[in-house]
Amino acid sequence: MYSNVSILSKKGMMDNLVQHLLLIVFFVMLVFIFSSENYATPSFARQTHLSCNYCHYTFPSLTSFGRMFKLNGYTLTNIETIDAVSPDSSRNTLKLLSTYAFSSSVKSSYTSINKATPDQDNNFVLSPQVIGLALSGEITPNIGAYVQFEYHVSDGVIGLDMLDVRYADHTKVGSKDLLYGLTLNNIPSMQDVWNTTPVWSFPYLGPKKTPTPMASTYVSSTEGVAGLGAYALFDKLIYAEFSLYHSSPVDASYPPDATWTSNIKGSSPYWRAAVQHQWQDQYLEVGTFGMTSEIYPAGISGLTDRFTDIGFDAQYEKNIETGGSLIFHAAFTTEKQNLDASFNAGDAANVENGLNVFNTDLTYNFPEYVSLSVGYFSTTGSSDILLYAPGQVKGSHNNIPNSNGEIIQLTFLPWMNTQFAIQYNMYSKFNGGDTNYDGFGRNASDNNTLYVVAWLFF
Repeated sequence: MYSNVSILSKKGMMDNLVQHLLLIVFFVMLVFIFSSENYATPSFARQTHLSCNYCHYTFPSLTSFGRMFKLNGYTLTNIETIDAVSPDSSRNTLKLLSTYAFSSSVKSSYTSINKATPDQDNNFVLSPQVIGLALSGEITPNIGAYVQFEYHVSDGVIGLDMLDVRYADHTKVGSKDLLYGLTLNNIPSMQDVWNTTPVWSFPYLGPKKTPTPMASTYVSSTEGVAGLGAYALFDKLIYAEFSLYHSSPVDASYPPDATWTSNIKGSSPYWRAAVQHQWQDQYLEVGTFGMTSEIYPAGISGLTDRFTDIGFDAQYEKNIETGGSLIFHAAFTTEKQNLDASFNAGDAANVENGLNVFNTDLTYNFPEYVSLSVGYFSTTGSSDILLYAPGQVKGSHNNIPNSNGEIIQLTFLPWMNTQFAIQYNMYSKFNGGDTNYDGFGRNASDNNTLYVVAWLFF
């Protein structure tokens, strides 16, 4: 009996390995099939008449030019506009782009989980996985926007994904330039220009409907909010931002009532500070970010849960003489949780909890076509029998959220607005353990996932 099971198991592993190798060979062949002609990504490229590599290494990783374009409110324009001025010619009263600032994207993918979860196939194709529509560009000489809607096929839902409307201007402080602005957005850190904070950090794309660790910080999982913030960049060196967020769910009754869940009491402050410097072929940023929130788990009154997140980050870029580039990111976030509303002193759980998250990645962009990235992630936290309860696949047998692993991704860019990527997620620890982490015999490595994706912009 043991012999037969072993043979079947090995045969299944070999079949999966052959399938994966064939997929990899197929996508490697794409690199040589496509031509090297460069096309620009939509909206912003049409508005600026600049190809994608001015703002991005690979989307959405921003260059120094791309960061300044975003901070300046997406308003750089190099195309014909429809203009009007005030009667005394003192200011522009109208400046409309002569072309519509629309763009769209399609993402199709193949996902393979190392071991199937109960009653679910571990190999599936989503074609498309996501369809996106973006409205982005200059609205007035000082106001611009990036607004993206997405349709997720696996959920059958279409809705607002990202919103960032900005006002930006410049003044002088002594002889130094001060860029200042306002941002209206719908996700904390969506407005950020570095690829270290939650919204824009590596990996920039990933599979849907796969097992993921049960614990995440509040600042990285906040949804259904609206925020207004002010920011400033002094002498292209020192950046500071302060924003306030309030609940604004799209699928809830208005005005707020007892049916609301995860409702922010009042407003949640979010802050961001960074110091950056650009040398001729190198760039360095170090910074901090954070958020404090009081949350009603349900309704609009009563006890609240309190979350305090404090993060630190660093980003380094090096342009290589041969035409390639090296990019390094690191971010650490610590969260203090006070769960007075969710738990009480009589529960067999901790009212006070802590969570620490560390992410780092290194990317080498070859001169043409190919980008190689490796990343490491780690989550550690307090033991809690209710917060991290046992459960098949998604639970923790020892009530600990600790998870860690590595990600490797190979990206092919035959054109600037076309990405083909092969990504592999490897778990050394999952929800507190490496073997039998859920108490039902599942190991951390069973959740290892191969993800192959085509991402097209037009």
